[in-house]
Amino acid sequence: MSTNSKILYGGLRTLSRELDKEDWQGARYTILLDENTFQHCLPLLISQVGALQEAEFIEVPVGEECKSLEVAAQVWQTLMEGEADRQSVIVNLGGGCVCDLGGFVAAGYKRGIRYIHVPTTLLSMVDAAIGGKTAINFGGVKNSIGHFYPSSLTVIDPAFLKTLPQEEMLNGQMEMVKTAAVTDPELFHQMLSTLHFPLSTIKDIARIKAHVVKADPYDHSIRKILNFGHTFGHAIEVYRGLPHGLAVGIGMKAAMYLSVKKTGLPEEIYNAYSQWLKEQLLSINSQLLSFNLKEIEQMLPLMRQDKKNASGTVRCVLLQDLGAAMIDVEVSDNEIRDAFLRLDVTQSK
Repeated sequence: MSTNSKILYGGLRTLSRELDKEDWQGARYTILLDENTFQHCLPLLISQVGALQEAEFIEVPVGEECKSLEVAAQVWQTLMEGEADRQSVIVNLGGGCVCDLGGFVAAGYKRGIRYIHVPTTLLSMVDAAIGGKTAINFGGVKNSIGHFYPSSLTVIDPAFLKTLPQEEMLNGQMEMVKTAAVTDPELFHQMLSTLHFPLSTIKDIARIKAHVVKADPYDHSIRKILNFGHTFGHAIEVYRGLPHGLAVGIGMKAAMYLSVKKTGLPEEIYNAYSQWLKEQLLSINSQLLSFNLKEIEQMLPLMRQDKKNASGTVRCVLLQDLGAAMIDVEVSDNEIRDAFLRLDVTQSK
């Protein structure tokens, strides 16, 4: 299978035309979705894509709860009972969790079947649905079991964004700012000067991520820059139960603080981002978020479980400057404690 999927930026109608091509003749489709996308997104998908009008569907729990071995096994069982074969195709209609689970299931079923991502959140359009990473959570650790197994198609359709609340849009905007921070200084500054990003910016970020993934599909080198903010962010996400994008946004502030201290990031960039982060989180009616030493000690084991670590040390992506990221920078426990104690941001109620 190719290490790169085809990304369609023209919406569901382009997907409909694609599935009419010879490569997809004889395919049997199963739509994987959750309660939210069943209600808000499935009607649009079916009305626009004729090839999916006779598809079966499997509903899974909403959010991270679906990313478990138990749920994956239930989906595999349903596929087997429906006599799904190697020509079967899974269509993942949902946010990042549905995309992660659906890709994981497809990678394991019959030694790998095709799947299509139809991301319905901003976060999944610019992150989870691009790059071929599939995963479930295991042993209390996020994304600890998975594969590099890219989708055959990913379709970006902004029509789905009309169903999202402001907090969910901000969840995706955090990942967009992260991608710009490590690749495009001009785009980063543009994002910090506006509250709402136009569709052209969404496409720009998706293309940037796809370009980085193509250069390093298995995450051995340059692709690691996309993990900026994630070492802290994943720990915050698990410990505080925050949405992924918001947790990464907060994790970026911690990583920028250490970047000023360790790799020479200009302090004005850290200050500008910190102010932007505060304003964005205040826009969703938030309260103060801080960490005491007891909480930090409980979070340290979560950080040590991060996949980027090696030889028993925590490793982060830090910035020398915007667009100039350093990967695999060793960070001590005391530096982690310092960065957490410096956090003074907000958490959604």
